[in-house]
Amino acid sequence: MQAKENPFKPTAGGEPPLLIGRRKVIRDFEKGLDNGVGAPGRIMLITGARGTGKTVMLTVFGDRARARKWDVIEETASEGLCERLVNELRSKDSVLDHFTIKPSVSFAGAGISLGEAELSPKRMPETLRKAMADRLESLEKHHAGLLITIDETQAAERSDMIAIATAIQHQIRERRNIAIVFAGLPQMVSDLFNDEVITFLRRAKTNVLADIPVDEVQNAFAETFAASGMAITEEQLRTASEATYGYPYMIQLVGYHIWDAVDMRESNVIEDEDVRGGISEARIDLDNAVCVPELHGLSPKDREYLEAMAQSDGAVSTAEVAERMGKSANYAATYRKRLLDAYVIRETERGEVDFAVPFLREYLRRTAA
Repeated sequence: MQAKENPFKPTAGGEPPLLIGRRKVIRDFEKGLDNGVGAPGRIMLITGARGTGKTVMLTVFGDRARARKWDVIEETASEGLCERLVNELRSKDSVLDHFTIKPSVSFAGAGISLGEAELSPKRMPETLRKAMADRLESLEKHHAGLLITIDETQAAERSDMIAIATAIQHQIRERRNIAIVFAGLPQMVSDLFNDEVITFLRRAKTNVLADIPVDEVQNAFAETFAASGMAITEEQLRTASEATYGYPYMIQLVGYHIWDAVDMRESNVIEDEDVRGGISEARIDLDNAVCVPELHGLSPKDREYLEAMAQSDGAVSTAEVAERMGKSANYAATYRKRLLDAYVIRETERGEVDFAVPFLREYLRRTAA
């Protein structure tokens, strides 16, 4: 009976058995930590479509920083981001066991209060900068640094981003041992780069997480299944890897369900039916985890625009989409902009549009049928 746990991790932020195709991104980050203050990798933007592994990268970066005895603060952008950062900077236990920093906060019940005046939007840049400087000063006495990661950055309030950018910029000028990584959808990059108040982030190293070449997926499947003691043929490997289209989340789903199917049979030999069943289960999970939530909240006209796009196998001109909808180009442009802003679709180099979310085209075709 197969005794090992399933090595595939199709969960948000779950670190997969092999970080396929991400070696250079990790190396850029590690070089940033190791090369000292001012190294490019110490300010980084991680971007890509949903399901490409942005949160996984932040998890890996946190692990790499902790291995170097750095403190790590991990946050997700939402209302109150800066307040939470201040609280963590002032009260979080250090990764260094032999010292702690006394919280300069007051406790009321289960919560932490820093005072309304201190956390007012007007004073937040100053408050965050001071909390960050105090934390770094204590850490540097023990030759440690501070990594801050912020996920879903596209959801951050502009005032929070200005406060964070201001605080980080001051620490860099003062040659503090700090690194920060922002992760979010591609729209995040253009929004940050176009904001005249946050111009220093234009110097950040940007890594776009793209889909993985199918050959690399096949090699990773072969290595992972072999490490689990499972026998799989080259044809089965090719079928499984091609079904993922190189989409990182689908890679984990396909691997997970194939492995699980074999484990349920208490066997070490993968059968063709395990592969077919695993791919089928993976598609169901992908629909429920990616496609259905992506369409939730869209208007009927938004969906009509997407269904018109789905008639093409690839990128399609906006004029053709409008024609399929039976509407004018100006009318269709309203829904095109809404879908672009939500990063459900993306513009191609030819001025056409394509799906930004992998497998959404196929899902729309199946549900329309």
